[in-house]
Amino acid sequence: MSTAEKTLRVLLVDDHALFRESVTSALSQPGLEIKHCATIREAVRDVAESRWDVVLLDQDLGDERASLFLPAARQAGFDGRVLIVTAWISEHEARRLLRQGVAGIFLKEAPLQELKEAIRLTAAGGTFMDRSFSRMTAEPGDQAAAPRFNDRQRRVLRFVLEGLSNKEIAWRLQISESYVKAILQSLFQKTGVRTRGQLVRVAFEQYEQELGF
Repeated sequence: MSTAEKTLRVLLVDDHALFRESVTSALSQPGLEIKHCATIREAVRDVAESRWDVVLLDQDLGDERASLFLPAARQAGFDGRVLIVTAWISEHEARRLLRQGVAGIFLKEAPLQELKEAIRLTAAGGTFMDRSFSRMTAEPGDQAAAPRFNDRQRRVLRFVLEGLSNKEIAWRLQISESYVKAILQSLFQKTGVRTRGQLVRVAFEQYEQELGF
C-alpha cells in the first residue's frame, strides 16, 4: 500500500482561528494531513474540490450551525465521515446531528491524544461518542421528544429572548424575582443548557415554532 493511501486527510471547520491553527499544528504528522477553514461555505467548497476522509466540524460557527453542513456536503459529492468537535452541544441537537449521519460527538475539553484516536476510529467506519453522550444511538426513528413548555415557562422564555432581566420579567408577570429564577432553572433542565445565553440560542434553534415566532 502506498504512502498516499495510508494518509488520512482531515478537514477542520471552526470559526476560532487560534483553535484551528493550534489543532492543525498539533495534529500534523506522517499519515495525517490536516487543513482548516472557518465557514461551512468554505468547507463545502473544499469537499467538492478534493477528497477528505474526516471532517472535524464545530457545532457553533457564529451565524452558522453544524446541521447546515451535511446536506450541502452530500450534495457536493462528499462521502467521508463527519465528527462534531465542539465546546458544548445540547442533547437534542446531538441527536439531530446523529440522525443526519455524523460519526460522533467530541468535546473540546478532552485531550488531544483522544482526538487523534477519535479521528482514526471514525475514518475506519466507527463511531466516537463523548462519555456524556455514550448512551445515545442514531437508530432510525430515534426521535428525542422535544420538551414541552407550560404557559408560564413559555412566557418567561419569550421575555428572555427579548433581553429582559429577571427583575423586569418579574414585574411584567407580577411574580417574585425568585420565582422567575426557579422557572429559568426548570427551563435549563428541560432544554439541557447551563447558561442564559445557551438557552437563548437553543430556543431560537429548536423551539421557534412552539414559541410562536
